[in-house]
Amino acid sequence: MNKFLVVNQPEKWPVQLENISIIAAQDYLTNPLYAKIKNARIFNLSKNYSYQSKGYYVSLLAEARGHLAIPTVKNLVDLREPKLVKVISEEFDDVIQKSLKSIKSTEFVLSIYFGQNVAQKYRELSSLFFRHFQIPFLQVKFSFSNKWTIKSIKALSESEIPKDHLESMHIFASDYFSKKRYDTVKPQSYDYDLAILVQKEDVAPPSNLKALKKFTEVAEKMNFYVEIISPKDLSRLSAFDALFIRQSTEVHNEAYAFARKAQQEGIAIIDYPDAILKCCNKVFMAEALQNAGIPTPKTMIIHKENKDLVIDEIGLPVVLKSPDSTFSFGVKKAKTQEEYKELVTKMLKESELIIAQQFTPSDYDWRIGVLDGKAFYACRYYMAKGHWQIYNWSAKKKDDQDGNADAMALEKVPEKVLDLALRSAKLMGDGLYGIDVKQINGEALVIEINDNPNIDFGVEDAFYGEEVYKSIITALKNRLEKK
Repeated sequence: MNKFLVVNQPEKWPVQLENISIIAAQDYLTNPLYAKIKNARIFNLSKNYSYQSKGYYVSLLAEARGHLAIPTVKNLVDLREPKLVKVISEEFDDVIQKSLKSIKSTEFVLSIYFGQNVAQKYRELSSLFFRHFQIPFLQVKFSFSNKWTIKSIKALSESEIPKDHLESMHIFASDYFSKKRYDTVKPQSYDYDLAILVQKEDVAPPSNLKALKKFTEVAEKMNFYVEIISPKDLSRLSAFDALFIRQSTEVHNEAYAFARKAQQEGIAIIDYPDAILKCCNKVFMAEALQNAGIPTPKTMIIHKENKDLVIDEIGLPVVLKSPDSTFSFGVKKAKTQEEYKELVTKMLKESELIIAQQFTPSDYDWRIGVLDGKAFYACRYYMAKGHWQIYNWSAKKKDDQDGNADAMALEKVPEKVLDLALRSAKLMGDGLYGIDVKQINGEALVIEINDNPNIDFGVEDAFYGEEVYKSIITALKNRLEKK
């Protein structure tokens, strides 16, 4: 396996490592040669892991390319989610109290380098945090009142490591890289409890009220106790056997926190946190689709070094997408060179990487619903009135904000469209996806892979009716029965 240590400035990395190439984060992100390498492990020691930074994208693109990343994007997001940190840290409580019992002060800082601390007595505790978070340089702050509790957890950059720790850190790094393996109450009448997560103030809810009612009815017929829960109910999630997310999903909102906690606690779930992380970032999607050879409109990942090449490569008009755009939010069309420069400059201030895509106008997009690798509904979504997208959030009339839709039998879907949708969903793994496909001059092109796709009463269920709802509840039940 090819091994790469990714750092901001390779020339300043002091330790030579056997069989590991040391490369710059910028090179890994922008040099197309790295995208073509197969069977690689990426050790990401970037200076900054914050959302949409270089460090974030190193791990994201590594996963899109099929490389094994340490840390993963999931690890990075977990670190920034206080609720998830609390959930994980509660599991460590016994070890925390035992390890810190001899400390006399009310504050303590634990620095962890590749799972080790400079003091051997904190080895067990350091190893525990590293196994869960997989962050190479980690700092945990504790405070004491009645007992020791975690005050904060953060990733350290190499520049933040105290000078008197550097020698130990280099030894720990050498030890680590020499390894061959890297650790990474019910009502009596119901079989299971199902929580359906809904956000009342959702701007673009994935299911309307009639659909939520239908999900409840179908689930109860299948012997589930059903409760609609809100983002405030994270602490109650452990009381349920299954979770179905029906609020808009983003890396930074409650839906991800619920998905991650459900995964940690073995709760059956639709959808998985991995699906949210992957589908909510257009950069990951573009890289993954390209790597799998799946046809899309001509697409470029833009960064500051190649932004002036886009118009020559793709032409005008060009569609620009923020990495975490959903429901057409953060998707812009530049018709002129001036518009392009203005938009791309603004968008690159918010993210190190964005997407440029060839403008491919059509009357409608196909939407194929895929659940655990099988198609289970099909729709055509027509463009909003007088607009180039399905959604037009700036429309003055509410009825003009989205276009019409028609559902049909899967047998009526062109074979190319259906095949492409199933291949695309396979990239993301099991789960619930909505694959958007255009047909241009007889060719099928994937536009988006959506996690948490719409299931609205009267739209996606218009052809198959109750079977759409039953398929999803059955998938949750199958997850439970496999356990």
